[in-house]
Amino acid sequence: MADEDIVKTDLLIVGAGPAGASLACFLASYGRTGIVIAAAPGTANTPRAHITNMASLECLRDIGLEQACLDVATPSHNMAHTRWCYSMAGEEYARVYSWGHDPARKGDYEVASPCTHVDLPQTLLEPIFTQRAVHSGWTVRFNTRFLTMTRPADDVIISEVVDEVTKRTYKIQSRYLFGCDGARSQVVREVGLPLIKKPGQGLALNVLVRADMSHLMKSRVGNLHWVFRPDEVDYPPWGWSAVVRMVQAWNEWMFIFFAAPGADPRASDMEASNEEYLARVKQLIGDDTVKVELLHVGKWWINETVAERYSDGNVFCLGDATHRHPPFNGLGSNTCIQDAFNLAWKIHYVMAGKAGDRLLDSFSIERQPVGAGVISRANQGLRDHVPWQTTIGMMEKDAEEKRRILAEFDDPGESGRRRRRQFREAIEKTTTEFHGLGIEMNQRYISGAIYLEDQPQPPPLPADPIKTHKATTYPGFRLPHVWLNTRCPGERVSTIDLAGKGRFCLFTGPGGQEWKQAAWKVSRSLQLEIACYSIGWKQDFEDMYFDWAKKGEVEEDGCILVRPDRFVAWRSAGMIQQPAEKLEEVLRTILGL
Repeated sequence: MADEDIVKTDLLIVGAGPAGASLACFLASYGRTGIVIAAAPGTANTPRAHITNMASLECLRDIGLEQACLDVATPSHNMAHTRWCYSMAGEEYARVYSWGHDPARKGDYEVASPCTHVDLPQTLLEPIFTQRAVHSGWTVRFNTRFLTMTRPADDVIISEVVDEVTKRTYKIQSRYLFGCDGARSQVVREVGLPLIKKPGQGLALNVLVRADMSHLMKSRVGNLHWVFRPDEVDYPPWGWSAVVRMVQAWNEWMFIFFAAPGADPRASDMEASNEEYLARVKQLIGDDTVKVELLHVGKWWINETVAERYSDGNVFCLGDATHRHPPFNGLGSNTCIQDAFNLAWKIHYVMAGKAGDRLLDSFSIERQPVGAGVISRANQGLRDHVPWQTTIGMMEKDAEEKRRILAEFDDPGESGRRRRRQFREAIEKTTTEFHGLGIEMNQRYISGAIYLEDQPQPPPLPADPIKTHKATTYPGFRLPHVWLNTRCPGERVSTIDLAGKGRFCLFTGPGGQEWKQAAWKVSRSLQLEIACYSIGWKQDFEDMYFDWAKKGEVEEDGCILVRPDRFVAWRSAGMIQQPAEKLEEVLRTILGL
């Protein structure tokens, strides 16, 4: 192939899902463009991931995409509960508050972020990303499959791809390659990233239907419903129980069927016709007046896999290519988006000459532990449901034993009290899935892009770091959200909104004017934008609730330096001698200069 037949670009993204498409958007916010290729014929045709959490919405808020998501998402109030029931129309065994709606937990969510959880299926999220990317100058080529790659030079990657429409094979030359091509990533295979695999937890079946259940939902508000029949013996092995997930309130639903324990996923009775799927769906709805239309059927394996590292030279892999897990805790697409947000600013800074290549090493070092924690939590979230299934007799195959267990629930005596208590405790054990504020917000980065040399030991995490968020300005943690205002009150603003937007940000307070002068001097020296804000009495912004005084963890004349991705890079407890020299040393270290 002649050189003129090679398509040339600095940036090639393989995959247009939440990881690849959001990466294109984040890079576009810096004026960076390139090519996205995807083997799929278009954006997602099934809902797939759906919970979009506060940490991800903060990333999208940074580039002005939060409102576009809110405009099409199902609002948070429709996510108020997770339920356990015999059928959608029938008896209910239990319910828990979820996604920040527990009256005892609402405050925790409100002080953690200016954003709130929403339900946003991938079918609606991906077009938002793709439209922004294309309108920002990216070329998106669907029906284009990545085949192989070579690296003839340190800064040159030649990728061979095939256009599945014309069957033409051609090459793309790029400086960077990003593998965002999902759970069967060809890019991961090409560069040989080692995978840490644990035994999977079987096969699951997604049955997408259109069914208007609005008349049922008035007293059953929630976006997740465990539907099961503890007295049932004659059930299809592929449809032992189901999580009924709201896709569009209240007329589109995903029935996620789980196979019976011990069922062979490859056995012939694990296959069924569309009519059989529909029959089971109608049975679990439990209302013959509801008309059901089958839209799609798909199977997926419950994986527990994470890559040992996310990069190899100038090839970076992210999203489901590097972490594969079930949807419990709603962490899938959120982790993809946050991978991309972490990487985009680093790529831009290196390409712009504002940072050395060493900065890129921090991507894998920072995000791989997050991915490992996510796959462990998601799989544990699935395992957390086994105790209630056992307690209510779901694991039993003998009809007589099932009846005995269920009869025990009705016993007003000691055996009944014990059985009911065990069931209640087992249900409460699952709330880690629905109130995992800590796993969503407590990420801590330890890398060369965080300056720790002059810092004390980090603060301890909460007793339950999965459920509870720790707000701290210790370097490596996300910047705490605090509402601020001006001396003559106007529209309030979050610290989250002051930081980010592609530049470093320095916060100080009364007595910290020298930090502002230092930042101005260093920004000129390093040709680097550093936004500066003073918070406190008669400063740029007023700490009207005194929350910054509590969460800032430095003196009024100290400072907090925040990276473009809104993670704290460094802080000084108070004013020091030669602040400009120290600030420049810190930034040079972080940026690998």
